[in-house]
Amino acid sequence: MSKLVIVESPAKAKTIKKYLGEDYNVIASMGHVRDLPKAQIGIDIDNNFKPRYINIPGKSKLIKQIKEAARESDAVYLATDPDREGEAISWHLAHILKLDEKEKNRVTFGEITKKGISDGMANIRSIDMDLINAQQARRILDRIVGYKLSPFLWRKVKGGLSAGRVQSVAVKLIVDRHREIERFVPSEYWNIDAVLSPGSSAKKFRARYYGTDGKKRTVEKIKHKSGKSLNAYSLTPNNSVENKDINLNNGGALCRKVTLFKMLSFNKILFASAASSNQRERQSKNLNETTKSANIKIII
Repeated sequence: MSKLVIVESPAKAKTIKKYLGEDYNVIASMGHVRDLPKAQIGIDIDNNFKPRYINIPGKSKLIKQIKEAARESDAVYLATDPDREGEAISWHLAHILKLDEKEKNRVTFGEITKKGISDGMANIRSIDMDLINAQQARRILDRIVGYKLSPFLWRKVKGGLSAGRVQSVAVKLIVDRHREIERFVPSEYWNIDAVLSPGSSAKKFRARYYGTDGKKRTVEKIKHKSGKSLNAYSLTPNNSVENKDINLNNGGALCRKVTLFKMLSFNKILFASAASSNQRERQSKNLNETTKSANIKIII
């Protein structure tokens, strides 16, 4: 009597048979042999989501051939593909052939070569129930989502549409994100950068203002003497910022009212930038005149 090796693909069966030799009989299961029924949900939701499997219709003849080949063999090796689906097929075959799941009858081939076949037959193991449960969870979730949501789509959208565990969640993520976008209220913000020099050192480094006491500062509109709305700031000698009406004779160009970080041990700002404008030079000239006492060079 020979040893039986069951694989998924008929093409693989021929190649593996060539490497194993005459002592082995290699046949193909042609994929799954058991599955959930198509006409019913096949899941007992109230009984811990227990699945109800049946032999796949149309495979009765193949199952009979596999059973006969197993009876005529000294040993049966389940050599389906090395993934979750392959593990599940081996598990269903073990059920049909009444094999002990804990026995070492599971073989996996990393490659269909002489070396790959030899390595697989040298490392026979038992069925991995963790992979089986992972496959069952995916299959059960597929069935519950599909069979519960698809009829809803037929009634509300269009007949023939199907809903699954992946696309249903993907659609929800897209809808949630779109709603976030619709609820978004844009607000103006500015980056404030400074090149600093510690003490009397000639070395310079760049710093960015991120807020005060861990909180962001807001940009506030103030009124110019002429009545025009401006965003203005002025720097005082103690390196703080206060509201001040500045007569900008530049056609109403805007600058920003901000709060500058405290200088700590640094006593000189080499430059600070708080805005971008096509009127940089005129703003810079006017603002520099208001900040001479602070020995600060402002570049807008």
